Amino acid sequence: MAALDSLLGNETLKESLSAALAAGRLSHSILLCGEAGTGAGFAARCLAADYLYPNGGASAAQVLAGQSPEYLLLAGEGVSGDIRVDRVREVRREIFNTALSAGGRAVHIKGADKLNGASANALLKVLEEPPEGVLFILTAPSEANVMATIRSRCCAYSLAPVAEEVCAAYLKKHFPKEPEAARYAALFGGKIGSAKRCLEDAAGRTLLLDALKLAGLAEKQDVYGALALLSKYEKDRAGTQALLGLLLNVCSASLRGSEAAQSPVSPARAARCAGEAGKTARLLAGNVSGKLALTCLAARLTA
Repeated sequence: MAALDSLLGNETLKESLSAALAAGRLSHSILLCGEAGTGAGFAARCLAADYLYPNGGASAAQVLAGQSPEYLLLAGEGVSGDIRVDRVREVRREIFNTALSAGGRAVHIKGADKLNGASANALLKVLEEPPEGVLFILTAPSEANVMATIRSRCCAYSLAPVAEEVCAAYLKKHFPKEPEAARYAALFGGKIGSAKRCLEDAAGRTLLLDALKLAGLAEKQDVYGALALLSKYEKDRAGTQALLGLLLNVCSASLRGSEAAQSPVSPARAARCAGEAGKTARLLAGNVSGKLALTCLAARLTA
């Protein structure tokens, strides 16, 4: 079985990539676009495995696990998450100078939207004159997030969340003791990766419970309850951003009319909450006081 077959959903994507591989006409630079949690990283490893080891086996399994010397990962670092130019040059030297033990190499640029001007230019040089047998797989949230000079050198494909019932089946299989697998699948809109990470992380579960509680307080127009809940996030900017992202998930589930999500907020209130959560997230990305931003948020959510 091809590695790409293990990617759930996204049938058109899998068929297109598999056909290109079989015909020997796969572009040397592929851009896989998908929101966080839709499986772009896993899809990149699947494509790399099928490109390097079309017959599968233990070597292909190593690629899928991200533990093969033929699979090179280039990702952002530090608080900004930017991909540094020296890391691009390091990978470029490696693919030109190192002997290949397989049919080639696969280079996964994770978060191609995090390439800055210098690192993008360094990557562009190798994309324009790629070494033989090297496949570049870039992943990003969307094509629009990637610099035009890089985007124009790639063949782009899009990933979408799977159906909620498919996500629920996956979660029930991998988390057999979880009684609310269907609810998690619905709250995360079929994004298997996001739901899985939340279930595996106690802190993530707590954040989701707080997001659900905050949505319920907004529905009840309980400003004091909202202020009390948000007060514990005043000095935790990263935690606040995560909470706001999960609140958006809760609101989206309500707006989709998902019964399985058991969203505590009505669609009308959800639309308001989503807008206010987005505004607050943008404010907190700057230098706005966390306490001030969250106090205003509590008032606006419950107005």
